[in-house]
Parts: sequence; C-alpha cells; structure tokens
Amino acid sequence: MENETQSLLPKNRSSNSSYSTPEGLELRSFRLGLNWFCLDQSNLWKVSLSWSFFFVLAVGVPIISHYVLLCSNCDEKHRRPYDAVVQLSLSSFAAVSFISLSSWARKYGIRKFLFLDKLCDVSDKVRKGYAEELQKSMKLLCVFVLPCLAAESAYRIWWYATGASQIPYLGNMYVSDIIVCALQLASWLYRTSIFILACIFYQLTCHLQILRLEDFAQVFQKETEVRSILAEHLRIRRNLRIISHRFRLFLLLSLVLVTASQFFALLMTTRTTTAVNIYEVGELALCSISLVTGLFICLRSATKITHRAQAITGLAAKWHVCATINSFDEADGETPTAQIVSPQMYPVDVDWESDEEDEGDDLDNTKLVPIFAHTVSFQKRQALVTYLEHNRAGITVYGFMVDRTGIHTIFGIELALLLWLLNKTIGITYSPANLV
Repeated sequence: MENETQSLLPKNRSSNSSYSTPEGLELRSFRLGLNWFCLDQSNLWKVSLSWSFFFVLAVGVPIISHYVLLCSNCDEKHRRPYDAVVQLSLSSFAAVSFISLSSWARKYGIRKFLFLDKLCDVSDKVRKGYAEELQKSMKLLCVFVLPCLAAESAYRIWWYATGASQIPYLGNMYVSDIIVCALQLASWLYRTSIFILACIFYQLTCHLQILRLEDFAQVFQKETEVRSILAEHLRIRRNLRIISHRFRLFLLLSLVLVTASQFFALLMTTRTTTAVNIYEVGELALCSISLVTGLFICLRSATKITHRAQAITGLAAKWHVCATINSFDEADGETPTAQIVSPQMYPVDVDWESDEEDEGDDLDNTKLVPIFAHTVSFQKRQALVTYLEHNRAGITVYGFMVDRTGIHTIFGIELALLLWLLNKTIGITYSPANLV
C-alpha cells in the first residue's frame, strides 16, 4: 500500500475498489502515456531510467545538436542562428515540467494527485463527467503535440535532405543523418510533450472542481439546509487551496519563462543586421507556438474555475432575493409563509458547458430559483450570502487570484508577443540585402 501512495503509476488495483469504477479504468491511458515518456518512478530502477532519459533527451541531445550541427559554414537556408534560443527554451520548460511531475509523484501518486480518492463523496454525475475528461486527456495531448511534431519532422527531413553535403557527419553520411535526425525529433517530442502533459494534469484537477461546482449549484434548487451548503463550499475551497499550492510554482515559472523566451526571441529577430527568413526562424516560431499553447491551457483552466467559483455568490444572492420576495408577497396576502412553496418560482437549468453561455456569465439568466422559504430563515440566508461575498473561492498564485481581469492582461501580452514574432518570422521574409 505504501508503494501505491508513492508511485505515480500504481499497479495494484485489486487492493482498492475504486479502480473498478469508470474513472479508475481510465487510468490505463495515463499508465500508457506516462510509461511512454518514462515518467514511472515507482521504484529505484525506474527512477534511474526516468532521469537518464531526461538527461539524454532534454540535455545531452540539444547540447550536441547545437554545438556539432550548428553548421555556420552552410548556406543561408541551412544556418541556424536562433537554435540556441529554441533549445534553451524547450529544455528549460522540460526541466520545470519534469521536476514538477517527479515531485508530485514522490509526494502523492496519481490517485491522490488527481483527487480520485475523493470521488466517493461526490455524485454519480460528477464521477461520470470526470471519467470522460480522463478519457479525453491523452487525446488532447495528441491534438496539441502531433501537428507541431509533423511540422518539425518536415523541417528536419528537408534540412537533412537538402543540406546533406554541408552538414557534419560521422562514417556513412546517410546513416549518420538518419540517426541524428531521429534523435533530434525524439528530443523535441519528449520536451514538448512533458510540458503539455503537466499542463493537462493541471487542467484535469481544475475540471474536477468545476464539475463539483456545477453540482454544488443545484443545492439552491431544492430544499437544503444552510449548514450543508456551507460544509460543501468549505470542502471545495479547501480543494482549490490545495490545487493552488501544488501548482503555484509551476504556473509562475511557466509564465515567466514563456514571456522571457518571447521577448528574447523578438530582440534577436528585430536586429537590423539579422537576416530573417522562414528557413532560419521557422523552428523558432514553432517553439513559441507550442510554449504559448501550454501556458494558455493552464491559464484558461485557472480562470474558468475561478469564474465558476465566484459565480456561486451571484446564484446565492439571487436565491436569497427570490426567497425574500416570496416571503413578503405571501405576507401581503395574509397567507402564512411557513407552509408555502411559491408556484411562481421554477428550477433554473444551468448549462455551464454550453458554447453560447461560455462567453458570458454562466449564471446570468432571467429564470428564478425555486424557493423553500419555510426551510431557511432570512437571517441564515443573509449570513450565507455574506460569507460567500467575503470568502471568494478560486485559483491563486502566491496569494494573487487568477481571474478574468488577469487572464485578459496576460493573454493580450502573450498574444501580442506571439503575433509580432510570427510576423517577423513567417509573415515577412527579408534579408539585409533586400533593404538596400
């Protein structure tokens, strides 16, 4: 049982009945994906293998590729003046992601890390939705990585096929080029996938809390005590604090490194003496797209869960208002409110995931909440609304709330840097000779 806690990939499923549930069965895709990237650290041998792969593919191959295959004597189409930025950026993100995943593996294990051990306290709807998200997780990894891998493969194959006579090689030229090209592609795939995988882990943990918040919103549509509402909200807030604490360093380093990488790439491509063409800077643009995509996955998940958590306050306030209005209406009619459930109040269908509502306020609708005025007193409702107003839940990074205001600012900065870089790299192809 101890190994199951320490391992990121527990194998003894029969010892815990939760593995027989749909979300437990979906861990097979995680096992396959993490084993493929040598992230299984369940014993000393696998820890050594995992770190060996990391040093070879994330450190050794990029260093050798940069210093041996720099090709400074090649023609302008085969020179790689921005290779140092590309290799340093990818390796830095791979190091941050790998160390984070290794740390999470030692402390928690996949079941505890993904909150699978807490699913016994949630509804069947939440468990089913989380199982579906687990099933889609590795598909999302392929969706984000494979298109960039195809572009990187096409570039590498072209680079070796058209410049074989200029590129340094050992022994047979063709065999040497094939081996080195395969190693470079494996290194690129490993480093990019590690970063995107860590971002998907973050998205998964946030998605479970979003499902819980969706389920929690239904308590205002039925006869519920304030004590049970408060207890569930406290559990959700605790989970959000745990997520914020686990990922805060990863999120901060990702944001800082992506911004620094974008700025440095722009400084290099905007020099007047620098020749910029698609052959030289295409790989730099591809690297920037991959890194910014991973950052946006994390920021979108954090902002989405913060928005959902804070929307609960608005729903509770509407619930309180409807109950208060209903009480006064019945009092005006000289009808005892203690026995009345207003027939004018209808359940509200809250479709959190609809595309139409995703762009606006998910709970901003004109439907009223069903009121059970006789079950909750005015003072209790007011106390609950006051508590929610002063205890806003959400994702934080070292105390700073990640909300829509912050994400809009970060998104604007990162998108501006990315588009400017893409314009300098693949949008306009020029050289100093063309400026004369």
